[in-house]
Amino acid sequence: MEDPALLLALGFCAGVLAGLFGVGGGLLFVPALVLVGDLSQVEAAATSLLAILPTVAAGTWRQWRYGNVRWRTALLLGIGAVLGVEAGVRLAQWLPEHELRRLFALLVFATAAQIAWRYRRPPSYAPSDDAPPR
Repeated sequence: MEDPALLLALGFCAGVLAGLFGVGGGLLFVPALVLVGDLSQVEAAATSLLAILPTVAAGTWRQWRYGNVRWRTALLLGIGAVLGVEAGVRLAQWLPEHELRRLFALLVFATAAQIAWRYRRPPSYAPSDDAPPR
């Protein structure tokens, strides 16, 4: 089932999240494509990788205009990511579908746990209780 309106809405939501939090949308795209789009886990991951290209281009362009892009850092991350994607695709093809879904769920829960863990502490830039008021 590929409902164009639903896919456009999913893409819009992922774009908002990408612009707001800097995520590529994979945490939203992959489960939605598996549950709603009736794709396999491997197909959803592959489709998500292609679908984030326009998001990446638009987000990078906008952030570049604000002066927020560190090109050297991005290049080094990109080189590592290309190598990692190759390894990940090979592993995804090798793993059974149910195991791949479990691993993805573990990634989503680990990400949520890390965010929750960090949120419980005040940010490092927050003034301490004994700091004089401004």
